[in-house]
Amino acid sequence: MKKVAIFGKPGNGKSTLSKKLASATGIQLYPLDSILYKANGEEVDRKSYEDTHENILSLDKWIIEGFSPINSLDTFNRRLEEADTLIYIDLPYFVTYWLVTKRLIKSVFQKPEGWPEGSSVLNGTLKSYKVLKLCPKFWNDSFLQRVEKLSINKSLHVIRSISELNTFVEKNVQ
Repeated sequence: MKKVAIFGKPGNGKSTLSKKLASATGIQLYPLDSILYKANGEEVDRKSYEDTHENILSLDKWIIEGFSPINSLDTFNRRLEEADTLIYIDLPYFVTYWLVTKRLIKSVFQKPEGWPEGSSVLNGTLKSYKVLKLCPKFWNDSFLQRVEKLSINKSLHVIRSISELNTFVEKNVQ
């Protein structure tokens, strides 16, 4: 486990899992939100994002988590190709909607883990709901089949429950 791509629907625990994994392995974490957004919450231009993404992929070790609108399928596919470990978090939709809502409620008291500085949690939550409505068109069985084909000579983990999510690091990192 040297180059790890963590991906899935909004609010599925990618940030939390990736931080735990980075801490347990000592591998540098690159959350896509920190690459996609400036400190004031504004999106970076596509060329800057792509250059930064390519620079990270050229490193010996990395953990990259996320998938965002500016994050084109080209860079997503490049990340999947370069990774030696793919972690697909595929929680049921009712769980995902609850986690997005829970993140919004908790944000009244503390900033959500992995949330970009200067970004509105309310606006991000509304975007997450919009994206979740579209997710079945992308995050579906044919996507999983494509990932399975890509995972030859890679380690593929598909996480389908909160329990699997919570125990992933202890079960997979020595």
